[in-house]
Amino acid sequence: MTTTRPADGSRCPCGSGDTFGACCGRYLAGAAAAPTAEALMRSRYTAFATGDAAYLHATWHPRTRPARLDLDDDVRWVRLDVLRTQAGGPFDDAGVVEFVAHHRGAGGRGRLHETSRFVREGGRWSYVDGDVGA
Repeated sequence: MTTTRPADGSRCPCGSGDTFGACCGRYLAGAAAAPTAEALMRSRYTAFATGDAAYLHATWHPRTRPARLDLDDDVRWVRLDVLRTQAGGPFDDAGVVEFVAHHRGAGGRGRLHETSRFVREGGRWSYVDGDVGA
């Protein structure tokens, strides 16, 4: 999949309402680390939406990270709804984020409902794993 970086002044794909440059763009560019589990989850959604497999790989915890990550060119991520967070703040070492990510593809519309687990080690959040729901 080809990485398509939005313009810094365009709306961020994560749905925060901020511009890409002020939101997830700085994390994907490596200029800053996501300060919370939710910010990391939103930036990972944006990485899926823009095809940035390298960022997804880098923010996946080494214990659970796949050796290889192939993104589907036929899936277009169109909306993110954060349903709840548990801990995951700037002073926590673990956090949970439940979300629904909506997509479109050759097979029509779909959604991914996941409750994701994150850990913060050495001041950096990483995605550990998640439970996919209905």
